[in-house]
Amino acid sequence: MFTWSFWILAIWFVVNVIWMWFDLDNQQLQKTFAYINVVAVIWGFWAFYGATPVAALNIWFQVLNWANVILAAVQFYFGYRQSSHRTA
Repeated sequence: MFTWSFWILAIWFVVNVIWMWFDLDNQQLQKTFAYINVVAVIWGFWAFYGATPVAALNIWFQVLNWANVILAAVQFYFGYRQSSHRTA
């Protein structure tokens, strides 16, 4: 469980980052990705602390989990920021 959870989360992280950066102005997409990332973070920490660790992936799994936390925060920022363009 530890290994396959790591690889699924790693692939999701790469796809998420690439897709996010190509469409930064789409607030609905950013919000959706942020909430999916919250689920990924919960799953990642649950797998990290609940499953039998694999020594080779242990530190990388922890780095991936915290990178997902930071990515979710950035996505929430882009998803909920107010537009600076005002119309009269």
